[in-house]
Amino acid sequence: MSLRVTHTHGEHITVTAPGGTEILRYVYRPDPDPFESRKPYAHPLRTLAGRTVTGYRPNDHRWHKGVQMTASHLSGQNFWGGNSYVHGRGYLPLPERIGSMRHDGFASFSAGEDHFDCTEDLSWIENGGARWAREERGLSVHSVDEEAGAWALDWSIRLTNLRDEPLLFGSPTTAGREMAGYTGLQWRGPRDFTGGTVTAPDSDAGAGQLMGTQSPWLAFTAEHDEVDGHSTLVFAHAPENLDERRAIHSSHWFVRSEPIPSVAFSWAFFEEFALTPGESFAYRYRIVVADGAWDRERIAAHLAGLAW
Repeated sequence: MSLRVTHTHGEHITVTAPGGTEILRYVYRPDPDPFESRKPYAHPLRTLAGRTVTGYRPNDHRWHKGVQMTASHLSGQNFWGGNSYVHGRGYLPLPERIGSMRHDGFASFSAGEDHFDCTEDLSWIENGGARWAREERGLSVHSVDEEAGAWALDWSIRLTNLRDEPLLFGSPTTAGREMAGYTGLQWRGPRDFTGGTVTAPDSDAGAGQLMGTQSPWLAFTAEHDEVDGHSTLVFAHAPENLDERRAIHSSHWFVRSEPIPSVAFSWAFFEEFALTPGESFAYRYRIVVADGAWDRERIAAHLAGLAW
């Protein structure tokens, strides 16, 4: 048996594992509410055993949708969704700041027995309708390993500034809120992942202690409701993301297990960075979705077996 890929044109793509479980749904027709920053997202993600490991429109943050690319503070606009943080005033509903990401088409689309790969073209549109940036997004499902109970999703971004002035990337922390540097590729977990265990290569101190830290990977493990079992998600950087000579800006983890389960590969946690007109930046990420509660040694060994 092989992977099965189904494309409902204008709507979404689904990837089904050899065992019959739909492990990924990538929705590129955004939800209708502009306040939630309309953009493509991946939900649900499931383990090979069929356990859902993403949340969608939770009542605490309706704009959190599975796995999605975001930019919480971008030259005064909010491509994250929801209330915007304003220093000295807190979070405010400012719909005039909410931008969107428009799906423009697929430049490439390839499905095989053991992989699915596509390249998507998107436009980043500020609230007034101006096209600020062009994105080339890569998605790849691979390394489906039934014996290990795991599969991998690679997500890449190459973003080009189309304005005649710099794009300034920041976060609530760069705007004045301490230790809230969320931006970039974000995962929101399901409700039963609240209180989960967070592990890094050299520490399992917990989400609070790992907030704002740096490491090649970070893992989130939780026990599901209704079924007797755990799942583990591993979030990993491609090597060039952490190379100061190649990355446009240093990355830090945004991670919480309480009061909500969330992880973001924040590219502007503590300081802003600028993307000059006509220039581009790129990052590559990997998410391993696994059945069971994986320890540090098992995570490291599995990642070592997955080439970039």
